[in-house]
Amino acid sequence: MLLEGKRAVIYGGGGGIGGAVARAFGREGATVHLVGRTESTLDAVANDIRDAGGTAETAVFDALDESAVDAQADSIATQNGTLDISINLISTGDVQGTPLAEMSLADFEQPIHNLVRSTFITWRAAARHMIKQRSGVILAFGGDGDPVRDYSIGGFQVSLAAVESMRRQLASELGKFGVRVVSLVTGGVIELVPNDFEHYDVIYDAVVGPTMLKRAATLADVGNVAAFAASDMAQSITGSTINISCGAIVD
Repeated sequence: MLLEGKRAVIYGGGGGIGGAVARAFGREGATVHLVGRTESTLDAVANDIRDAGGTAETAVFDALDESAVDAQADSIATQNGTLDISINLISTGDVQGTPLAEMSLADFEQPIHNLVRSTFITWRAAARHMIKQRSGVILAFGGDGDPVRDYSIGGFQVSLAAVESMRRQLASELGKFGVRVVSLVTGGVIELVPNDFEHYDVIYDAVVGPTMLKRAATLADVGNVAAFAASDMAQSITGSTINISCGAIVD
């Protein structure tokens, strides 16, 4: 198994992407620590992992809560010796469908504030322990590609681009300690959009249309690539993105 003996923290572990990553980590042998604000969704993912023979623990708190994030990271590292993997996949509270010229400042700022703040807090908490142990992997879910055409995405794209900038800087600072920082870039996961969503067709065309494979990355794809990126099989990858956009994003 790729992650046997590893301790992984997933913020937003009860969500669509967070749950997919958590299940993949559990399948590959990691002890998965699921963090989120809703106990029922965390429990559902944890039970899936346990039913498949894996190990999962849950903690209910907000990744924007600096003291709670620090306390849990300290507890994991103290009790188990290491904190090996951290990934922040919380919901950003983004407002979409409203043109920027008509959007309120609060709606524009919300995803930027939520994602940048939670990313900094969670990355810092993990980095402090990874520096001491001289190993570890911090994963991001980012992207700073082309703007979305024919659909108003608000501040969400800005928040992802900010995470990419943070990833480059953090990787440059942590590399000398043997700590890797890697982003997963998908170009969009259409599974997350309900079929009855008002703008579904527009989003589908924006996500799937530009791909070379004529399909979008699935939740299973994201989980599988995250497990690989967090493993020693990817030990030479840091300071960069892993492109799983099915060819929508061309480097």
